[in-house]
Amino acid sequence: MRIQANGISIGYDLDGPSEAPVVTMSHSLAANRDMWWPQTNELQKNHRVLRYDTRGHGESDATKGPYSISLLVNDVVSLLDELGIKATHFVGLSMGGMIGQLLAANHPDRLLSLTLCATACRMAPEMEPVWDERIKSANQNGMASIAETTIERWFTHPYRISNATEVERILQMIKNTPVEGFEGCSQAIKILDQLQCLERITAPTLILVGANDPSTPPAASEVIQKHIVGSVMTVIANASHLLNVEQATHFNEQLFTFLEGRTGT
Repeated sequence: MRIQANGISIGYDLDGPSEAPVVTMSHSLAANRDMWWPQTNELQKNHRVLRYDTRGHGESDATKGPYSISLLVNDVVSLLDELGIKATHFVGLSMGGMIGQLLAANHPDRLLSLTLCATACRMAPEMEPVWDERIKSANQNGMASIAETTIERWFTHPYRISNATEVERILQMIKNTPVEGFEGCSQAIKILDQLQCLERITAPTLILVGANDPSTPPAASEVIQKHIVGSVMTVIANASHLLNVEQATHFNEQLFTFLEGRTGT
């Protein structure tokens, strides 16, 4: 489905019991809302699950960049308003977690809880040339030119070898991401610095990270955990960046237990 929110058309799915608590799921850069397939069916048994495509991804409009995390947060708030959702649990992975941090800090009344997965609150200055090179490559040669190296960061080698179908599914998401959307969001991530906003987060917060994640390693999550009062952090073994796919069983155990504690369902 698609809906107009914050001046753009946003692709989304809203499934599960109509009176159940809402869980909003925000995907990583260069993916789309289908990324949450290992969680969706089980989660929507007891929750109303809102999966949406971030601006520039999936079925959502790819407007001219650069974007900002603030803009992406405003997209979420407008989407919730248009759908009549007053408050929601929020689950964000990587870029989705960056959106979740600022959403929780600036709109505390809209969140029932916050789950931050494989994410960071700031980007080291030395990473700017790396982001510039990825953007340049995507612009000159298309998303396929960065797809394989992205997959290598997102999944451990053993998983890539033994789970070709799941890896291919994510690979196609990367290749199908509009270059303009990738660039717009990458520009926002490149200058990320949200450390100071973390102390304003009051929602119950769970932090999940893969032990083998080279993009947002456990050390990045430790910084977040240290600055969000009362937050809890779990490192999931044998997982890289897309831990919700690579270690879906362990990821789901952590997430569902956390949500049950917040909703009683």
